[in-house]
Amino acid sequence: MAATRPSLPLTLAAPRRGRPPRHLADLDPDERREAVLALGEPAYRAKQLSTHYFGRYVDDPAEMTDLPAKSRHRIAEELLPSLLTPVRTLECDGGMTVKSVWRLHDGSLVESVLMRYLSGGRTQRITMCVSSQAGCGMACPFCATGQAGLTRNLSTAEIVAQVVAGQQALRDGRIPGGPGRISNIVFMGMGEPLANYAAVLGAVRRLTDPTPSGLGISQRGVTVSTVGLVPRMRRLTAEGLNVTLAVSLHAPDDELRNELVPLNTRWPVAEVLDAAWEYAEKTGRRVSIE
Repeated sequence: MAATRPSLPLTLAAPRRGRPPRHLADLDPDERREAVLALGEPAYRAKQLSTHYFGRYVDDPAEMTDLPAKSRHRIAEELLPSLLTPVRTLECDGGMTVKSVWRLHDGSLVESVLMRYLSGGRTQRITMCVSSQAGCGMACPFCATGQAGLTRNLSTAEIVAQVVAGQQALRDGRIPGGPGRISNIVFMGMGEPLANYAAVLGAVRRLTDPTPSGLGISQRGVTVSTVGLVPRMRRLTAEGLNVTLAVSLHAPDDELRNELVPLNTRWPVAEVLDAAWEYAEKTGRRVSIE
């Protein structure tokens, strides 16, 4: 008989590892102004930087010609550090679907996927699937990421940078179909989004805040998935957002779900569904049961 692979323990708290460098996308507009003032620059530099990054998807200081040449590299170095290094890209659907593997500052690897959908030769929507953690602590036995264990949480900026990289690919013509703009974001990549609540909420804000404060994507185009962290589901309900909640149920009863989704031993099916229906009732947004 073949030996069975031992299951990893359920991990709700991420290991503490070196923090990624501070980035513009980690900061709200007031914090950006404070950051540029601390660099000895006028407050309006914050809006200039935000316009470059969130409005034009530019992070190369050489392209920021409205900033003084003597200080643009220092400003970019402090507030627009490189967060993602490309490792590998896989394409299918004639290049309309692109899966990217990224290396983070500490060597951790994460994945994102850009999917362009055409109808009648015209873009119907462009969806970006993003990771919120390096690895995952939910330990679901059928999931390769879950069985790899949790390395660490991603920062808000590391999440946003995946979307900006997708926008840059569209801007530069690397995705067939001509110019386009990402219309939908799904937090269904590596990790359990609600286990990295603060950074994911920050990313949702940056993705949906009007340009140049953020990327200006509609909240209705954002989907946050979860395997059922009930307290965080209820916390998300209280935020008053218009995002879609997707619950990865995998099984209709506790006996089977305890085997497939170890978190179910903490919050069983009935509690997860109650929290999901509460989200739908209070926000008016649909909940997807998967």
